[in-house]
Amino acid sequence: MRLPAVPRLRRRPPGTPAGIEYHELTHEPGAAAARVVCTDYCPERIEVQEVADIAAFVAVHRPPWSRVRWIHVEGLQDRGVIRALAEKYQLHPLAIEDMLDGAHRPKLDDFPGVDELPGRLFVVAGRVRPREGTLHAEQLNLFLGRNTLLSFEQVANPAIDGVRHRLQAPRSRLRGNDASFLLYALLDAIVDRLFPVLDEVSGRLEVVEEEVLTRPDPQGLPAIHRIKRDLVAIRRVAWPMRELVGELQRERHECLSETTQTYFRDLYDQCVQAIDLIETYREIASAVAETQVSVISNRTNEIMKVLTVIGTIFIPLTFLAGVYGMNMPIPENGWRYSYPIFWGGCLGIAGLMLWRFRRGGWL
Repeated sequence: MRLPAVPRLRRRPPGTPAGIEYHELTHEPGAAAARVVCTDYCPERIEVQEVADIAAFVAVHRPPWSRVRWIHVEGLQDRGVIRALAEKYQLHPLAIEDMLDGAHRPKLDDFPGVDELPGRLFVVAGRVRPREGTLHAEQLNLFLGRNTLLSFEQVANPAIDGVRHRLQAPRSRLRGNDASFLLYALLDAIVDRLFPVLDEVSGRLEVVEEEVLTRPDPQGLPAIHRIKRDLVAIRRVAWPMRELVGELQRERHECLSETTQTYFRDLYDQCVQAIDLIETYREIASAVAETQVSVISNRTNEIMKVLTVIGTIFIPLTFLAGVYGMNMPIPENGWRYSYPIFWGGCLGIAGLMLWRFRRGGWL
């Protein structure tokens, strides 16, 4: 089943301003409705609600007891929902354009505050997901404020459900920290899910390597190339994620707490570990591919050697058969022992040549 693709906006004519203004977010006929889940929490309390009426939702502020509000939107085709939230939280037009384009590498953009509006961080995170037999990179968009985190994605993400489940624990570290720690938890869950994917790729690589060494087959090369293609897809996500986490670790921002930046150091180490595994598996995959080619080449050489030996043995036999097979009188034709002597000579020559080839290590 093919998943719906993220709709891409038309390229703007030269000279027009970049970004997408709020009034350009118009409803498209036939667009699938977005799923909006709001989570309000503090150390003592948590409430999770699925928003049915977006207009009524944005008209009401978060409750006084809520320390952090997390709004997650699943589905980017519903432009009405995106417009309502963009107007409510004053999302930058450039960030909206990057979010709806859906083809950006993981990155971090800082949009400073204006007047009474606080600054906001726009974070594009990447993840890999199996689709139609291969791994594809997908984008998770995060808008971090002082007390609010908005997340947007096109399809369901298991990492989101995992973080939401962790928030249900009363003594969860998530409940006791600010919105920037929630951002860390989401990025940490995304990076953690790279390792099961790498384990699956490692298992496939071991199977292919064993088949190459025990049962070499030219059909094994496509399997190796699929593994290398999947590793490239993971690498395209892991490398920029490391740069993103490094920036979050170094940059000072009003929305990032010192506690969260301390945890980003550990997340950076996980990104480095994932990249090391990727590079290791890529080297192993390249070595297995070279081994596959070498084994097939050696097997072909062995076959050609046997055929060459057989052809070499038959060269003198063909000469003798050609001489005594001529349609003309030959002195030996009148001798009654000429035929068995002919066969004895042929077999002797063949045996002598086989003995010489084996002694020389050619067989």
